[in-house]
Amino acid sequence: MTRSIRSRLLLLAAVWLTAALLGAFLVIAQLLEDFVTDRFDAETLAIADSLIGQLEVDDDRVELDDTPLDVRFTLPLSGWYWQVMAGDATVARSPSLLDGQLTGPAGDLTGATGRDADAAGLRVLRRELTIPDSDALIAVTVTAPLAEIEGSLAQIVRPLAVALVVLGLGLAAASVIQVTLGLRSLDRLRADLARVRAGDSDRLARPDVSELRPLASEINAALDQNAALLTRSRQHLGNLAHSLKTPLAALSNELPPDHQGQALITRMDRLIGWHLRRARQAGPRLLGQRTPVAPVVDDILLVLRWPLADRGMTADVDCPPDAAFPGERQDLEEMIGNLSENAAKWGRTRLRITVRTPPDRLVLRIEDDGPGLPPDQAPLALMRGARLDELGAPGAGLGLAIVADLAALHGGELRLERSDLGGLAAVLDLPA
Repeated sequence: MTRSIRSRLLLLAAVWLTAALLGAFLVIAQLLEDFVTDRFDAETLAIADSLIGQLEVDDDRVELDDTPLDVRFTLPLSGWYWQVMAGDATVARSPSLLDGQLTGPAGDLTGATGRDADAAGLRVLRRELTIPDSDALIAVTVTAPLAEIEGSLAQIVRPLAVALVVLGLGLAAASVIQVTLGLRSLDRLRADLARVRAGDSDRLARPDVSELRPLASEINAALDQNAALLTRSRQHLGNLAHSLKTPLAALSNELPPDHQGQALITRMDRLIGWHLRRARQAGPRLLGQRTPVAPVVDDILLVLRWPLADRGMTADVDCPPDAAFPGERQDLEEMIGNLSENAAKWGRTRLRITVRTPPDRLVLRIEDDGPGLPPDQAPLALMRGARLDELGAPGAGLGLAIVADLAALHGGELRLERSDLGGLAAVLDLPA
């Protein structure tokens, strides 16, 4: 069975509607058939009673005083027949029977014999009686054509079938409308969740149906718990960083600048910073955040203005004013900042930042005109683990691995390509 609620409801509605309408058709058709058949039986019974009423018995002679005036019994081989028998002798028969003879018990639908032996499809009514003071057994037989009965029934059953089909289509349309309207609240809840995930809202709106309000409350509670856990983990990481870096700074101040322990302290400080940043980005995301890109780019270039000026580099920015990142500002600053610092470190004269917003995406391209990175070293530059500058390939320092992990955390990716400026092009492809 399908996993869609809408499809399940519509499938069940279709099955039950089909079964109900088919059952109703069979029951009503049977009732109509009984009604039509009873009506014809009543007509033949009336003819039989009329014939019995016209019988006269005189000295064991049975005669029919008068015959029914129904014109249907005068048409030859019409199927409307009557016949009166006294023992084995025929007292009288309808003109429509010509010189044939009706045989068989009541209910025998194979019909007549004699001239009408080929006729078939007759409904037979047979009445037998004994005249007082006489031993003669009188049998009165009246028949009606079954085709006429079936024709009368078809005139009623066909409109019934058409009416039930129209009713079924109407009920099916009503079911589709009912299911669609009933699930519209779920669609709105899904859209609200998408807005929270995209950063357009930090909480779910109150649903308009009571059945979904507990679910929305639980989701909002989970969002609040996510924010609280993230805040607590960041505070803990900040305290840990302070407690570790302060002794290292004190130790560095105690040692002479040319002491061999200074290199080890520097290495330990960078390792602590690396692991703290990895722990931070591996933690929970704070949902419901949305950050404009242009102000972040401006702030980062403001920080880099002196390093760029010292190297004689210029920075070009092409960023739409409405470009936005569905996450926290510090995550976006972390990614753009690391890539911009890397470009400022290895570029010669130019740094270029280009932002594009294709449908449902946010693409940032940060380029320089430095030596670039050989294609075979790009995977190594983005490897997870101890990505230290002194151990990595040129231009592939600690920041690239951090940016790649943060991009993956937000459902995107970091690609390293060749820039048309001649250096490295770091492409940050994120969902918008």
